[in-house]
Amino acid sequence: MSDALVLDGITKRYGRFIAVDGFSLHLPAGEVLGFLGPNGAGKTTTIRMVMSINYPDSGTMTVLGHPRASDVKDRIGYLPEERGLYRKMTLNETLRYFGKLKGLHGRRLQNRVDESLERVGLQDWKRKRAEALSKGMSQKLQFVLAILHEPELVILDEPFSGLDPINIDMLERLIADLRAAGSTVVFSTHQMNQAERLCDRIVLINKGRKVVDGRINEVRDQYSARYVSIDAEGDLGSLRAFEGVVDAQISSGHARIELADGADPNAPLQHALQNARVLRYEIQRPSLQEIFVKLVGGEANPRSPEGGDADG
Repeated sequence: MSDALVLDGITKRYGRFIAVDGFSLHLPAGEVLGFLGPNGAGKTTTIRMVMSINYPDSGTMTVLGHPRASDVKDRIGYLPEERGLYRKMTLNETLRYFGKLKGLHGRRLQNRVDESLERVGLQDWKRKRAEALSKGMSQKLQFVLAILHEPELVILDEPFSGLDPINIDMLERLIADLRAAGSTVVFSTHQMNQAERLCDRIVLINKGRKVVDGRINEVRDQYSARYVSIDAEGDLGSLRAFEGVVDAQISSGHARIELADGADPNAPLQHALQNARVLRYEIQRPSLQEIFVKLVGGEANPRSPEGGDADG
């Protein structure tokens, strides 16, 4: 399978501030990538370099086999973090205008406009001006603008920000449809549960540097022997001080324990049996949220160049 996106040692500086530091990535065509990281990690700066809005100071990249996204712009859909619409244009005019910019014309263009509005529940607003839309409706329209021309590569910068649960569910289904159609999708998010549901692989960036990169199961398997869950009748409180326990969340009759690297995952069971009647004992794979907090939770302070804003 060919790579839709390749970044090799990408670095971006603003004066003395290093926004992205030697970042590399290989994304096979047809997969969905979750681009994760705290505020200020370098996600948006990286996305802007991929989209040829900014350019790296060093390193190389290929986008759909070309050195710049601008070379293949009609094959890419992009939803930026900072968004806007022409407020006085109707939804139909807006979609037709952007569709023409992406090479759509005639009956095919109008069919795509009508189909897309139907999919996101905006068909009754076709003749309304964009200024009449609510925030959630505006975001759905902008998502449609990004995928109207059925792009091979779709890049979405925080697409779920500010949406209610119903619209989040709709956008998640649209992303799943893009994958089913063979598109490659990259989206940045702070929501780990979305990444677990939607993504084939994730990359986690912190302070401009890559921390984790791999398929979701591979990433979780790296930490699979570090979490155990116990249900019992009796006192489990002594597990907090048990050797090899890094963290313990203990309530009445239940404990979830994080173990240090190399600790025996069966040792807490032997200890619990001395103080309680164990009803269930399970070695668990961690959630992406737990991995995220473990890797960057103590360092997730927004960074920004002097006089600038923190990057997403």
